[in-house]
Amino acid sequence: MPDSADIPLLTRQVAAALPVAPVSLKLDDEAVGLVIVDEVNGFATVGAGNLAPPVENPQVTAMVSETDRLARAFSERGWPVLAFLDTHVPGKPEPPYPPHCEAGTGEEELVPELKWLEQDGKATLVRKDCINGFVGAIREDGSNAVVDWVNVNKLARLLVVGICTDICVMDFVLTLLSARNHDLMPSLKDISVHAGACATYDLPKDVAAGLGLPETAAHPQDLTHHMGLYFMASRGAEIVGDVVLAG
Repeated sequence: MPDSADIPLLTRQVAAALPVAPVSLKLDDEAVGLVIVDEVNGFATVGAGNLAPPVENPQVTAMVSETDRLARAFSERGWPVLAFLDTHVPGKPEPPYPPHCEAGTGEEELVPELKWLEQDGKATLVRKDCINGFVGAIREDGSNAVVDWVNVNKLARLLVVGICTDICVMDFVLTLLSARNHDLMPSLKDISVHAGACATYDLPKDVAAGLGLPETAAHPQDLTHHMGLYFMASRGAEIVGDVVLAG
């Protein structure tokens, strides 16, 4: 977490009014699964596309590093991992965003640090063509890859990481909470979001205006990251500051 002196005043004011209190999570023998949201080149590799960071971003770098640590720990223990890969049909728009993560461009592939998951027998990869991974996991026959994955593994907790905190991660988590509350996954009790393994992008208001974008395109990274965490917490998700794995 950044030092408080490095956090802009507006973010500190919002955090005071809308607090988020991350807790420490210790995982041992609980039936837990790791969900990785969209840690693909088009969102997390410098210069890889319209929505990729133009220069190295500390928040994104920390996210990838912590995700790799957790994914390897889960794999070593035989715990299930599910990774979403944002993958779009070339030329099919996704308003309000510019073209991104189109199939065949390489943007839709896992970042280099996580490519090993493709060869890991305990990992389930789900390509999605929309912001919300829960919706993107709906198959042609109406079944849902996420629901089936949770139910087959009888998971009691999901630990969610990825990008963007306030967009794809938040939309997925909020829908997941509703699905849990409606007993689509009877074993699922807790949904934890690891703040330090989530990230979002930075687009200051003046930069957005200079690009000819509407004011709603403004997206200060620290503030939107906090707001994403807050809205997930306010809807019932557990926000985690650090994850300790027993053994």
